[in-house]
Amino acid sequence: MDLKQIAKDTTKTLISYVTYQALRVVIAQLDETEPKRAYWLRQFSLRVSVQDSEVYLTALFQEEQRIAFRLLTVREHVVEEMADYLPEMLRTGIQQANLQQRTQQLERMTQTDPAASASHPEQAEQPEQESGYQPDSY
Repeated sequence: MDLKQIAKDTTKTLISYVTYQALRVVIAQLDETEPKRAYWLRQFSLRVSVQDSEVYLTALFQEEQRIAFRLLTVREHVVEEMADYLPEMLRTGIQQANLQQRTQQLERMTQTDPAASASHPEQAEQPEQESGYQPDSY
């Protein structure tokens, strides 16, 4: 397991996701101030995928430099605001998600299927054995 490569890949994915979130913020801002530009940015984002944020930004710089710089500023601000608590949230989130998955799997593994038990004769109901105690015998 190459943890350094996993960290690099995760970082690239997080950068692209933060860029996507910054794009949503910029579009919302432009909707209020410059609706035509917001429309243009939406159309641009349909043509060029933000999934690889660096490719997206390179293309955006070629077409609309002002919006590209704005997007850089917003994504940097987003990261600065969340960077301090992201590691702990990630650890806690993974632990909680793993616990939930384990719990659900354990519940699935321990559930009995009534149809399955009827097909196995050794699991069919056995007549009660006499214990010698009969409450109505007084």
